[in-house]
Amino acid sequence: MFRAITLAFLILSVVLGCASRRERSSSAQFAGPVPNSGRGVISTDPEQQTLARSSEIKHAETPVQPASFQNEDAARATYSISDLENLAFANNPTIAELVATTQKAAGFRTQVALRANPVMGYNGTQIADEGTDQHTIFIQQTIITADKRDLNRRVLNEALRAQLFQLEAQKYRVATDVRIRFYDALAAQQRVDLVREFQAVVNQGLELAEQRKNANEGSRLEVVQAKQQQAEAQLALEQAEATYFAAWRELTAFVGCPELGTGELTGELPTSTEARSWSELAAETIAESPEYEVARAKLAQAQANVQRQNVQAIPNLDVNIASGVDNGTNSGLINVQVGAPIPVFNKNQGNIAAARAEYARASQEVERIENSIKARIAAASRDYDVSRAAVEKYQSQILPYAQEALELAELAYKAGETSFVQVLIARRAFLDSSLQLIAAQVVFAQSQSRLDGYVLSGGLDPIIDDSGDDSLRGLTFSQQ
Repeated sequence: MFRAITLAFLILSVVLGCASRRERSSSAQFAGPVPNSGRGVISTDPEQQTLARSSEIKHAETPVQPASFQNEDAARATYSISDLENLAFANNPTIAELVATTQKAAGFRTQVALRANPVMGYNGTQIADEGTDQHTIFIQQTIITADKRDLNRRVLNEALRAQLFQLEAQKYRVATDVRIRFYDALAAQQRVDLVREFQAVVNQGLELAEQRKNANEGSRLEVVQAKQQQAEAQLALEQAEATYFAAWRELTAFVGCPELGTGELTGELPTSTEARSWSELAAETIAESPEYEVARAKLAQAQANVQRQNVQAIPNLDVNIASGVDNGTNSGLINVQVGAPIPVFNKNQGNIAAARAEYARASQEVERIENSIKARIAAASRDYDVSRAAVEKYQSQILPYAQEALELAELAYKAGETSFVQVLIARRAFLDSSLQLIAAQVVFAQSQSRLDGYVLSGGLDPIIDDSGDDSLRGLTFSQQ
């Protein structure tokens, strides 16, 4: 009896050993390379990528603040755009969510490729008939055919790749949104400085108007007009400061650190611009965009699922090996049983049709993403070209002319050669031109940020969990 049981275990070990070798071979075959998104080298193993992403986020959960952030005097703290981006990467919940969904996809990919556990049990027959009873110990194993487990892994491997590219895309969304808000706050900060400088000029003008009146060279009207402009300058300063504080609160809330005290933003709005080839940029963006790679990975997943569903109807084998003793003959016995479902009624035709329809849908989604990228580039290019023209014109002509006109008006008024109204007009024109230049620079910087970030935005939009599930495993072992 023991020799028979040992023989049964040896037979089953050979069967399971061959299956294990096929599993390792298929695992290496379907791991596959992950396309490069154009920003550095990406690991060829999605599971290694997942672990690397998780480690990166875990180390960033408790952000180390830059030295400038540790200043006890919040009013003197300085913040660069890179400082704020790092804080956003560490604190943005959507990035942590996508790390979790990537880990889920990796877990599902592992689960769907696992073999079935063997069943071991005891069987006794004719037990009531003493002397003829038979006792056996059996081992039962389901043998999966047609490489279904490897095809399962291939489907979920593409789902994992899609999640990895989704994580990359989300980082660009967060970075773009941080830069847009940074430039809003930086522009508001520069407006405050500009209005303060203008206020100083207006105060000096009021002193001059009062001096001329006291010397009987000016009038009360000039003093009143100077005071009116001083009040307007004070109002403009209060509004500029309110705008700056609101922009600062929005920026710090987005990076996940609303407790940061108001500080000084370091950086410059763009002063030089260059023309761009929009057709070339659109082609480069589509080729390198992680958003586009997400759609392509989902298309590959749909194609792999079609292949998987096509082999579902091929029957698996249920193998049962039993070994024991027959007391009637006082000798050992070995039983072997092999069975398989007959695909007469269920040929998986419904799932095959659904998989083909999903492939058609995924193909259209790739085209939709491509057209969406082109449309967003077109909108960004409009802002880029319009603001680029404005920045160049204000810097090269309008603002220099406004400054020269102000200087000439001030000199002429001091010499008594022009009216005070002309001075007021020149001051207002210079302030308006300076503010218009800042506005154009902001739009240009923000459009440049959108283009550099593959026209991706929405760093706090809800995350859709596309990590998949392990339903293919259940389908593999149930052919009814």
